[in-house]
Amino acid sequence: MSGTTRRTDEGRGRLGSVLSGLAVALGCVLFLGGAAWGALVYRPYTVPTDSMAPGIVAGDRILAERVDGAEVRRGDVVVFRQRSWGDMPMVKRVVAVGGDTVACCTDGRLTVNGEQIEEPYLREGQAAGTTGIPEITVPEGRLFLLGDERSGSLDSTAHLTEAGSGAVPRASVDARVDAVVWPLDGMLARPTGFKVLGPLSTPGPLRPVTAAVVAGAVLILLGAAYGLVAQRLGGRNRTARTEPADAR
Repeated sequence: MSGTTRRTDEGRGRLGSVLSGLAVALGCVLFLGGAAWGALVYRPYTVPTDSMAPGIVAGDRILAERVDGAEVRRGDVVVFRQRSWGDMPMVKRVVAVGGDTVACCTDGRLTVNGEQIEEPYLREGQAAGTTGIPEITVPEGRLFLLGDERSGSLDSTAHLTEAGSGAVPRASVDARVDAVVWPLDGMLARPTGFKVLGPLSTPGPLRPVTAAVVAGAVLILLGAAYGLVAQRLGGRNRTARTEPADAR
């Protein structure tokens, strides 16, 4: 019986060691693969001003998906650089694209192509604009950008006299914001008010990237913990087998 018990214990110990190693290996693949995937797709930025309050405020850390300017659609929050705006990374919301007619403010609401846009991301009680936007047709290949904090944002309304009537070239866009990660506010809400004008952008792969990293970390921890437990139990079993029979 003792020989059978020893072989059974040794077999379980080897199986436990194999399972532990597989869990750690798979965890490393998921964790490192997810981290590498995220680093390739996303760029972190620190927001310098409150021009996108209340959803994004000064000091927030955001993750923005690297995209081509041609992929940007109405409602997207983008990171861009424009020389005439200071040539530094800025964060604004796209409210109109090339060919759109934009104006503000009929009944206190932004109008694009004659449609009044619902903007739930604005601060409660805030008007869609403070200075008024004359009816403007956005040139092709450009984007008309506004801050969500309309009373304090230096956006397209501050550059109406420039080329493009304040709209910036699509090529100026570096990335599209997906989430606020510090403080941990999560994914940005989808700008559903723009659905009346066409399809919205789809979120980037932040959720599967996060899931891969978290699952990988859990597997690594569980595999390592299981391996340690199996080693301790195996050591105790070996000690018990080597004790003389009369030691009890």
